[in-house]
Amino acid sequence: MRLIIAEKPSLARAIADALPGTSQRAEGSLRVGDTTVTWCLGHLLEQAPPDSYDPALKQWRLDTLPILPDRWRLVPRPKARSQLTVIRRLLKAAREVVHAGDPDREGQLLVQEVIEYLGWNGPVSRLLVSDLNRPAVQRSLARLEDNARYQPLYRAAESRARADWLYGINLTRAWTLTGRQAGHDGVLSVGRVQTPVLGLVVRRDAEIRDFEPRPFYTLWVDLGVANGELRAWWQPGEAHSLDEQGRLLVREPAAALAERLPGAAGRLTSLESRERRQAAPLPYSLSALQVDAARRFGLSAQAVLDICQRLYERHQLITYPRSDCRYLPEEHFAGAHATLKGACRQDDTLREWLAGADFTRRSKAWNDAKVGAHHALAPTGKPADTTRLAKAEADVFRLIARNVLAQFYPALAVREVKAEFTILGERFRAKGQEILEPGWKPLFTTRDEAPPLPPLREGETCRVLDAGVEDRETRPPEPFTDASLIKAMMNIARYVEDPAVKHTLREHDGLGTEATRAGVIETLVTRGYLVRQGKALRATRLGSALIASLPDAVGRPERTALWEQRLSAIAEQADSPAPFLNGLVEDLRGLLDHADAGRLRQALHGAQGEAAASPRPPGRRKSSTGKRKPRRSRRRRSST
Repeated sequence: MRLIIAEKPSLARAIADALPGTSQRAEGSLRVGDTTVTWCLGHLLEQAPPDSYDPALKQWRLDTLPILPDRWRLVPRPKARSQLTVIRRLLKAAREVVHAGDPDREGQLLVQEVIEYLGWNGPVSRLLVSDLNRPAVQRSLARLEDNARYQPLYRAAESRARADWLYGINLTRAWTLTGRQAGHDGVLSVGRVQTPVLGLVVRRDAEIRDFEPRPFYTLWVDLGVANGELRAWWQPGEAHSLDEQGRLLVREPAAALAERLPGAAGRLTSLESRERRQAAPLPYSLSALQVDAARRFGLSAQAVLDICQRLYERHQLITYPRSDCRYLPEEHFAGAHATLKGACRQDDTLREWLAGADFTRRSKAWNDAKVGAHHALAPTGKPADTTRLAKAEADVFRLIARNVLAQFYPALAVREVKAEFTILGERFRAKGQEILEPGWKPLFTTRDEAPPLPPLREGETCRVLDAGVEDRETRPPEPFTDASLIKAMMNIARYVEDPAVKHTLREHDGLGTEATRAGVIETLVTRGYLVRQGKALRATRLGSALIASLPDAVGRPERTALWEQRLSAIAEQADSPAPFLNGLVEDLRGLLDHADAGRLRQALHGAQGEAAASPRPPGRRKSSTGKRKPRRSRRRRSST
């Protein structure tokens, strides 16, 4: 028997449907001829808790830190035992095994760790499926690879899991115990991703809170020219009091000039015009989609991820969603017309967009060199009856389809014009933009970014029709939202101060992964470190106090971003796990020395931030029928 182990039941069903023959259901599996397809339920195994290494470690004590396992152990998750038993039984009857985890680091880990945990020593092939449609799965089944090729990816994922355990378990215990000494009754969770993300929000809130607005002034003129009218803005010279951005800080010069300007004549002394062509935005990665969906529809990052999982698994309308890639395989280009025609068939908006597409165009989106374990999110070609989807599902699907359709539209062509006028010896500037070819732009917005200027000729005269001074104030930075926080996690180098690290991170950008970023935000909200105020995400007093009490490096992104760089090197066989983990242990020893009850007490006392949402009161939970359910005991775990 050939045994295929999928990551989830939905993938197992898609594989069984793609095999020749009729599938027969059995306990925890599907049988098609001589092939049996079974599945995991996400992670069936987890890192063993400290007390499995030493029963004395069940009690949290500072003098037992750091906890460092000699030989790493995995244990079954409580809800996974029955499915693990099914896989164990099927392995005993198998002659070969096919690993069908999702095509990413975690997908490689969660199936392979089960295969190794259950003691399988026979051959293992690798099946990579990113599209659940039957033809796509059949193509993948015809291209099985040796799983040995993906051992470096597995070692990187295994190293990540062990490092997260070491970092989270030890720092969470240390700060929770010192928190108790400081008078805080509760777990203070520390993680290698969640804590730097919390630090971003805490520092942004502090910038907003400490911001002191400064007034500045702008002077505008409405000008009559040969072919119409336009508005221009005064460019005060260095003789005036200006800030670092060239803004006028004193009103009197602007007011005095404004009184003299009406009726004054001037001349167009400089005219610059250039045409610019802009290709369509690339198809989406998950994070890019989360940013756009948050801005356009107000959806949280977690909501977008959940919607994408339903579109992928339940409706089979999109390809694998947890992707960090914005490019498509070159082989997809030939079938793109048929795929998009099928996907857009039952939606009026999509049909309209499809009608304008030119499928002889080939954008830079099709590029095998840019495609790794995943490709960009795309429709599968299955007709999408958006009237039968939830509104948010239909909205997100249209975004995904739109960005692929846009690859078959012309580039946006604009003419940008900059004009400088001299009036009463002073310089005034005007900018305008004329759309020459709308290209893909109407699929995204009908709003022009800047109105066009009337036709102009260098040297022509102008006359001031009106003038005025606007009183303005500098504004604080905006609070983080789901969209801007996801974008910050994607582009974390922007928040790094060290020039050398910043340079390194430009090539290895990213805090967290496509699959984890939304969950990190929700974890911080659930644990009372962040709170939502409308679209804004603000730090609570507890979140601010935690960051203030930790060593500065723990709450900043450099460490975890460099972790991802090391893990990528392990996956690419440019590094090995041992030096990475040994270095982490040495780092941990230094961090634990900073756990100080006095510092934490002071941080808790002086913290500024929002009030956390009221936690669910202890006790029993109600079931959907209204009856009380006993609370399940949970193993206390740290998280990234």
